[in-house]
Amino acid sequence: MKQSTILTTILLAVAFSSPTFAADKNPAASAPSTIVEPEMVKIPAGSFVMGCRDGRDIQCDGDEKPAHTVRVNEFMMGKYEVTQGQWKAVMGTNPSEFSECGDTCPVENVSWNEIQVFIQKLNTQTGKQYRLPNEAEWEYACRAGVDQTHCGGGDTGTVAWYASNSGKKTHPVGGKQANAWGLHDMSGNVWESVQDGGWHENYHGAPTDGSVWLDTASETAKHGGVASHALRGGSWNDIARFVRSSYRSLNAASYGDDLYGFRLARSIP
Repeated sequence: MKQSTILTTILLAVAFSSPTFAADKNPAASAPSTIVEPEMVKIPAGSFVMGCRDGRDIQCDGDEKPAHTVRVNEFMMGKYEVTQGQWKAVMGTNPSEFSECGDTCPVENVSWNEIQVFIQKLNTQTGKQYRLPNEAEWEYACRAGVDQTHCGGGDTGTVAWYASNSGKKTHPVGGKQANAWGLHDMSGNVWESVQDGGWHENYHGAPTDGSVWLDTASETAKHGGVASHALRGGSWNDIARFVRSSYRSLNAASYGDDLYGFRLARSIP
């Protein structure tokens, strides 16, 4: 789902969904419980080649090019996608379509805007500064210093819940093989929202210092003025090509779906 198809999806999402927050989706939910902080992994500083590179990767799309070297500072990355149990502990609700999957399954059906509310509340409750990773941090952590098609290996089924093995649903986090830095489910299970805003049709002009890449006002106007943010990693509903390390997508900031979740990051002072 790319470019013109994505733009159509964004506009339809805005037209047919209201930007309500999680508290509105389940008013009968219980009050927030004891906070369960995410387990974090320290990601070392380093450089890597971001994007799809012929000879290393397969089935490259134009928006994954040109491959370019990026330097990333050390940071903390969630070992797992944020779970339904963690979301409920902070927000007091569970917006997930697959709620029967349980507290150890990734929270989904959350928009980028709702994720920001969750992060604000989690930071207030913990005194820490959690955030979403940016695209460069996400792909750097996914690749973990290894040139592989997917996050953790070349065999899709070993590392990812995707269309061929998911049974059309999410699964508890950590059930598939981790990558070299101990991160699970970066390919498949749910798409992961990142901080970068808007849609850049290629990597020309992309930051090389590991920073967030945001739209200018003119770029946002190209998308019908709709605020959007990037997604990475693919989901339980996607074919193997869409859960590759370099594959990119996006969605309207106000729109949630049972394909979309997230994992947290934290800067190291």
